[in-house]
This record gives sequence, structure tokens and C-alpha cells, in this order.
Amino acid sequence: MIPERRLSLPEFTAMLALLFASIAFSIDAMLPALPQIAAELTPDAVNRAQLILTAFVLGMGVGTFFAGPISDATGRKVAITGGFVLYLAGSALSMTATSIEMLLAARFLQGLGAAGPRIAGLALVRDLYAGREMARVTSLVMMVFILVPAVAPSIGQVIQSFAGWRGVFGAFIVFGLVGTAWVNIRQEETLPPERRRPLRVVPMREAAREVLADPQVRLYTAVLSLGFGQMFALLSAAQQLFDETYGRGESFPLWFALMAILSGTGSVLNARFVVRLGMRRIATWAYAGQTIMSIAMLTFASFGTLVFPAFFIWAVSVFFMAGITFGNLNALALEKMGHIAGMATSVVSAIATIAAVAIAVPVGLAYNGTAVPILIGTLVCSAVAWMLMRRTTEAS
Repeated sequence: MIPERRLSLPEFTAMLALLFASIAFSIDAMLPALPQIAAELTPDAVNRAQLILTAFVLGMGVGTFFAGPISDATGRKVAITGGFVLYLAGSALSMTATSIEMLLAARFLQGLGAAGPRIAGLALVRDLYAGREMARVTSLVMMVFILVPAVAPSIGQVIQSFAGWRGVFGAFIVFGLVGTAWVNIRQEETLPPERRRPLRVVPMREAAREVLADPQVRLYTAVLSLGFGQMFALLSAAQQLFDETYGRGESFPLWFALMAILSGTGSVLNARFVVRLGMRRIATWAYAGQTIMSIAMLTFASFGTLVFPAFFIWAVSVFFMAGITFGNLNALALEKMGHIAGMATSVVSAIATIAAVAIAVPVGLAYNGTAVPILIGTLVCSAVAWMLMRRTTEAS
């Protein structure tokens, strides 16, 4: 039973957008601070500062597996609030970290908590809206989610300029407190006790086994992992590439904003053409195109002629491809899992995110002052993803 009193659509959408924006902000606002953190906490191995991003993503991947079942068992508000408590604890520990190891552990905790608002927030939409209304809310929220990365580095740079890198974590605490207060003061619980499902290990294990037993789901999950992996690898090394390789450190937030805005058009184009061309075909073409483009860029780089405009266009293409493919791949992976959609979503998202971190970390740490390691990593990921897509079967 849905509560009789609910937030107005604009306020509900704004609240949900804040929940999702906190995740994007927690990743991208850190980018300008990486050199300062590296100089203070890991001066002898500056590439390790990249792990600050992937530690958060890893925590979010692990948390994703549990957030959905916890939300179904305890209610949406408890799951969101509990997630924010962990997020706030991780932010506070990050703010006071005295070693890179302590900071990475705190970032993992922060990501673990971020999974609560991320997963339970989507469940709120499913509880309250359906059909076109649900699509409208989700579209508006995703639009904010796309725009936040465009401005997050600039905000992070401003905060860092007067409060240092620790001040950025203070901003995360503000985000978390506002989100927690908004949900608890204004949002009614949307999952009444009679509709809740006990948190039991056996049903979770059986659902996970069913998901992973399907060969098509495994293929699409593997492709998602490769796509996420190459994107996170580029994101991890982006600040160093723009600053050290191409000498655009001061203007990095502006270039990143432009890249995010251009990349966001991928989702728009996919929405326009997916019905006509099909999800599988679009994803297959996208990875084939990325493979060809990466080969071309790697060829230029081998002759020392990968100028900044060419690199920037290639970087945009990596994030643009994410907008074209990720929604399609998730839908394809869950196509036959409607009877356990919630658990299937958690399993696929968690595995893809954790596997992506395993890919992104070595590729990012291989940064050597040039774009070559990132180009090779993207080429391998896209080529393997393209080959795996050719083994999938046409959606019904």
C-alpha cells in the first residue's frame, strides 16, 4: 500500500537527484585534489593517489549486493539512512587520514555507504511511480546525474583552494547530512511492513546462483565489467593526463566539464535510436567503433603525434560510449530475470563494479607520463567486449 501523503513530484525529484548527485560528486570532486593528496600522503608513488577513486567504487560495488535486500527487509528510509551513516563516517575518517592506507580504507567505507542511497533511492521510485511517470522521474534524475560530473571538479577545486583537500571531504559531510535530513523529515516510508521480505541468506544465494547460471547474463555482465573498467581507468588517470601529459592542469575542471557535457549526449542518442536499432546492435557497434578509434590513437601515440585535440576527442568517445551502452547492457542482462529483478540487479551491478575495479587499478597505475597505457587498456577492453557481444543472442 502506497502512503496517501507523498512529496510533490518536483520535490521528490529534487530529493532523489541529491541522493544520486552525492555519488557522482564523491568521485569527480576528488580529481583536482589528487596531486595534493599524492604529495602529502604518498610522495614516493604518486600514481597510488588514483586508488582514492577506485577504493570508493569498490566499496560501492560491494555495498550494492547487500543494499537491495536490506532495503526490502527494513524499508527504504532505514536503508538510505544507514547508508548515509556509513558514508558520513567514511567522510569524517577520510578528512582526518594521516596515511594513504587509512584514506583508502575510509574511502571504501564511504563507497559502501553510498550504495544505500543509490539502490534504495531507485526502489523509492518503483514504489511510488509507474509507467510514464516513473520514466519521467528517472529521466530528470539521470539528467542531474550527468550534469554533476561536469561541475564537480570545479567545485572541488574551489573548495581545495581555501580549505585544502581535506575540505573536500567536509563538503561530502554536508551533502550526506542534507540528504539524510531531507529523506527522514520529508519522505514517507514507501514499503509497509506487510510487504517487506526477511533478510535470509538462502534465498539470496539461490537468486544469485540463478542469475549466474544463465550464459547470456554472464556474457552481458562481463561486457559491463569491461566497459566500466576502461571508463574508471581513464577517470583515475584523467587528472595526470590533462596536467602532466598535456600541461592543462589549471584548466582541467573546464575541460572535464566539456567532456562530461559532450559525453552526456550518448544517453540522448541511445534513447532516440534504441527502438529502431535494438540494444544489442547498438552496444556491439559501439565497442567495435571504440576498438577502431583506440587502434588509431595508439598508432598516433607510437609515432609521438597524439596531440591534445585528438586525445580529448578519444577521451570523450570513451565516456560517450558509456552513455550509449550501459543502460542497454543492464536491460539485456536482466531481460529474463523479471521474477527476481531486484536481486538480479544487485548481483549484476555488484559483480560488474567490483570486476571493473580489478581492471581499472592496474591500467591506471601503469600511467607513465603518456596516454599509451590507458589507450592499450581501453583497446583490450573494447576489443574483448566486442567479441563477447558477437557471442550473445538477439534479444527477443
